[in-house]
Amino acid sequence: MAVLRDHLAPDTLVGLDLGIALPFVDKAAYFPGWQRSPPDARSLWALIDNICQHDPDLAASSFVDHPVASAYFRRHGGREGEHFGGGRGRFRTAEIEQAKQGCKPYSNFNLVGAAQVGKSSLTGMRMLHRLRGQVPVWPIDPLPSHGPVIVEIYTTMAAIAAGRSASRAKMRSHEDLNDALGMLGSAPVPGSGPMDDHSSDALLTAAWLRRVAHDPALWQPGAMTPEIARTEGWTFGAR
Repeated sequence: MAVLRDHLAPDTLVGLDLGIALPFVDKAAYFPGWQRSPPDARSLWALIDNICQHDPDLAASSFVDHPVASAYFRRHGGREGEHFGGGRGRFRTAEIEQAKQGCKPYSNFNLVGAAQVGKSSLTGMRMLHRLRGQVPVWPIDPLPSHGPVIVEIYTTMAAIAAGRSASRAKMRSHEDLNDALGMLGSAPVPGSGPMDDHSSDALLTAAWLRRVAHDPALWQPGAMTPEIARTEGWTFGAR
């Protein structure tokens, strides 16, 4: 949060690998049946931050353990809330579009498994709430004419753009990463042998963002409506 607030260079495009909101459009609510269910993404961020105000380091434990909110999540220990919905859970419109492009998204209401992004999404929403008025978050905020902007990313989309499949999206060697970077027209990174896939994800996605940031089509996805932008947000690169 400190980096995003105080140390961004002008016109930086920031990609956050998390969900900037929860599913809304499918049921016309984030938490159907709960009186406190917010009407839009910014109100959702505020609700989570308020309930978790005493959790250190922007953690969201108080929200997922909340006596009402917990019923909408799948949690560890086989605890599936009565409103989770079963199966793979609920999805945002952007995640449905991701799947059409070959990705395998997880519901942000799912907090179980190595591939889930629900936990980082909730903590990320607390951070985004704290950044309000300082760095715009597209498409919940309009795209500014200049200055930094935050977008949601899904690193598999960058890997697919670099010629890899969703099943081979993770790169765990310098050689694999540099092959993918070459497909995007980026210079190789120094080194050889094994590397962690968190680093390769970040490097490849940064190279992809630099390559496609000025493509107007990616800022005007066909399936995104004003309501979706306001409530669910979007994943940059999903068409």
